[in-house]
Amino acid sequence: MTFLFRPNSYVSNGKRLTGFPRYTEVLERNIKKFLFTNLLTLAGFLPFGIGISLALLSSSVLVLIPSCIIGGVFAGPALSCMYDAVMRALRDASGKCTEDYKRAWKQNWRQSILPGILFCLMLGCYIFMAMLFWWSTQFPGWGTLALYAFSLLLFAMFFSICWPQIALFKQPFRQCARNCLLFFLRFFPKLAGIALLQLAYWIVMVLFLPWSVMLMPLIGFWFILYTVNFLIYNTLNDCFQIENQIADAFPEQVPFYEDDETWIKRKQEENNAYNNTNC
Repeated sequence: MTFLFRPNSYVSNGKRLTGFPRYTEVLERNIKKFLFTNLLTLAGFLPFGIGISLALLSSSVLVLIPSCIIGGVFAGPALSCMYDAVMRALRDASGKCTEDYKRAWKQNWRQSILPGILFCLMLGCYIFMAMLFWWSTQFPGWGTLALYAFSLLLFAMFFSICWPQIALFKQPFRQCARNCLLFFLRFFPKLAGIALLQLAYWIVMVLFLPWSVMLMPLIGFWFILYTVNFLIYNTLNDCFQIENQIADAFPEQVPFYEDDETWIKRKQEENNAYNNTNC
């Protein structure tokens, strides 16, 4: 199946749009898929959220660790499917959201469990440490806070590159981690920028609890993940040759773009055939 774009709406002269028109075009075309996948991602993170709440209420690391491990088993595959939906949208792959989600879950669930556990363990520790700072009667010190913030930034940077690879490629986690480190060295400023954007988004969500909970089904995971991956997609594609590898493995997912003249000619032929049929 080829993905056919109408010119002047999706493409200009047979090419992809760029900048904000491209952002809105992809968003308009995939908003239903994002909302659908976002709800399932929220469901996948529910065990992790419950476990973290119990750990904070009991102030117990013994509750935190198993809760994060169990939560990561569910959160990892769910998050990989969210990234899969975003990456499919950015490379203009066709397909129905339910079929794409089933395919992504089947392809990614095994290799996403270990990253999911590591992600939830580290995230749970950061949340627990933040609450310890909040509960402490003494100021932890600027050096401690700076170290905490910098390590949190590195955490966000690493998984910003890790999860797209899990959604796109079948490879050992060692290779994925190695690619993340190489990406660090080459594109540190750009990667730090999107990591800071994600951290700012989630900090705002936390600060406005519990009212922000009502926004989670609407914007939740998909909005920030789509935005940051839109900003870095061309860099990811240049480094990992995403679209070339996908084209070789799944040629049916390669989109076809028409220029204005070709589209007008095709529509005229379709109209003529329709008129002749009705005569």
